[in-house]
Amino acid sequence: MARTGCDMRGMLSFQILNMLKKNNLCGEDIARNIEKYRGKKPVASTIYPALKRLASSGFITGKKQGKRKIYSITKKGLLEEKKALAYFERLYSEIQK
Repeated sequence: MARTGCDMRGMLSFQILNMLKKNNLCGEDIARNIEKYRGKKPVASTIYPALKRLASSGFITGKKQGKRKIYSITKKGLLEEKKALAYFERLYSEIQK
């Protein structure tokens, strides 16, 4: 069964969309940024399937630049990130109560 939207269970998709909202990045840069937040750099077998799912859902696009593929968020991805952020804020506010 194909997944759609952000996978909030691990929040990886949300983190990727949130990063790409700010800057276009390659997979390695995404992994390094995630390492800053989580303390551990995710392996390629975690990052690239997530990027592929986001791209196949139309949330991001990737464009080859030399040896790297640079990912950017689409309008659809911006809307999805906004929905995911609202969901996270609602969930978090409920936890705080």
